[in-house]
Amino acid sequence: MKYPKEYLDEIKTRLKVSTVVSKTVKLKKRGKEFVGLSPFKTEKTPSFTVNDEKEFYHCFSTSEHGNIFDFVMKTQNLRFGEAVKILSNLAGMQPYTFSKQDEERENKWKLYKSICSNFSEFYKNELFKNENSIKAKNYLKARGLTGVDVKKFNLGFVTENLDYYEILKKDFDEEIIKDTGLFYFDEKKKKYISRFRNRIIFPINNISGNVIGFGGRIVEDNKNLAKYINSPETPFFKKGSNLYNLDKARKLSNKLEDVYLVEGYMDVIGLSKNGIENTVANLGTALTSKQIQILNQFYNHIIICFDGDQSGYKAALRAAENIIGEIKPDKKISFLLLEDNLDPDNYVNKYGKEKFLEISNQKIIPIHKFIFEHYMTQTTESPSSRAIFEKKLREIASNIKDSFVKKYTLEYFLEKVSELTPNINSKFNKNYKKFAKSLAKTKSYYNETKSLKSFEIKEFSFLYVLFAKPKLISENFHLIDNVKLYSEENKQLFAEILNQSENLLNLDLQKLNVDKNLINRVMNYASVKHIISKNLNDDEKILEIFIEIIQDLKNYELEQRISELESKFSEDMNETTFNEIKELKKQQKMN
Repeated sequence: MKYPKEYLDEIKTRLKVSTVVSKTVKLKKRGKEFVGLSPFKTEKTPSFTVNDEKEFYHCFSTSEHGNIFDFVMKTQNLRFGEAVKILSNLAGMQPYTFSKQDEERENKWKLYKSICSNFSEFYKNELFKNENSIKAKNYLKARGLTGVDVKKFNLGFVTENLDYYEILKKDFDEEIIKDTGLFYFDEKKKKYISRFRNRIIFPINNISGNVIGFGGRIVEDNKNLAKYINSPETPFFKKGSNLYNLDKARKLSNKLEDVYLVEGYMDVIGLSKNGIENTVANLGTALTSKQIQILNQFYNHIIICFDGDQSGYKAALRAAENIIGEIKPDKKISFLLLEDNLDPDNYVNKYGKEKFLEISNQKIIPIHKFIFEHYMTQTTESPSSRAIFEKKLREIASNIKDSFVKKYTLEYFLEKVSELTPNINSKFNKNYKKFAKSLAKTKSYYNETKSLKSFEIKEFSFLYVLFAKPKLISENFHLIDNVKLYSEENKQLFAEILNQSENLLNLDLQKLNVDKNLINRVMNYASVKHIISKNLNDDEKILEIFIEIIQDLKNYELEQRISELESKFSEDMNETTFNEIKELKKQQKMN
């Protein structure tokens, strides 16, 4: 059986050729193209080019030419179906399995797409031709939109006096029509009514340009009605996985590094008609990680520009906390806070494109700085307030997926926090000579701990709890089943503890048949020893700490395995390897 054309097109739409090729070939940007050494022939001078705009690669030395499917097939000696599976995984799509359910879903998708397209086209014509659309036309004109702007974004108006549900029934099954969410059942009238009646509609396209949903705006202010509404979630329309205008904006990513992410449909249209077309909007819900991941496939810098009022600021803060986990070394996320409480549409209409771009260059704030500055304003000089402040920043940094970005973001936060207490540092600098001996010891201790790996320090803490509370751990012996240690010395010590005692009941450190330096290392370097000594009589607290230590050790084991598999996957791009990585990462999240 053949893969549906729409499925293959979506893979190609989601993945730039350079993204796929760069996993095998080291590419350098040269004008609109990328160049690199041919993967099909040994050479010293680059003859291999990639053009994202035209969606192909070409090798001048071997005449090899093709799209992403051809590239994966030829470089990895795979069949077409295998290449499709690898690339669908890379694009974040579900594999196509040719089951009966998949065929049914594909058929439903074609009908869904056709209904949405018909709905959009019908009400676009109503906006231009129906005399009852005058209020909608006046509203759009007042917002500065021309007929060209309206046609470009396929805007429409759902007039009240037409029963389009009955028209659709002639060509489509009622169940399919209901599944689109375009209509709801009115109990009083005992009939299906358009969800968007008396509203201007903004068709929402998927990444391939197919209409999958709608936004709707009332033309007269009415306190009993929401100003904007969106299509409900359907099997083919997920708000958190789509962005308004992405189908058009993605085509500019070969020329531009930045994309503006705004709140509203009119913001996108307003910026676009003023010449800023690299603009998308989220769909009336909180910004999601998925939306950021999609934009990261096309653009290197996401500039979030929400409304300049208080509600826009709050939305920006929520967005920052939701998406900070997605920042990467080669990608940027920034915020642009507009002055005068203006939204992007009003701002660009008032001041023009050049002023908007100028303020964008001057006043964007990187995401980590935006978060720090917000919580700084919420903090007083009291120790408890500062403690809450630091704890919050640590929690936010811990959500960052990339380990390098996480490290440097946390360093930035802690360095800025330390600047709030300069007196502590100055007092220390003044008096440091008086403590020369103790500082020498501290330096020696620091140098020793610096050579220890993080998992070794966790292992010391694990062993320290066994030393301190052998009876308690003996009563909960199941906790240490399958605990794996990595350091050879600590493995040896752990094995001797189990060998010398009966499930820890008769543990005697003096009788352990090991080098006593191993025991001393545990006593010296267990990071948990001070907490344990403070809570020695609180068994519940100690068990809680112990379980957390064990979880950290198990997570380290998962990290090692994931790292091994990711290295393997980068070489072979094997689907089984990829699925194993996904499963391990799922376990990691659960932990």
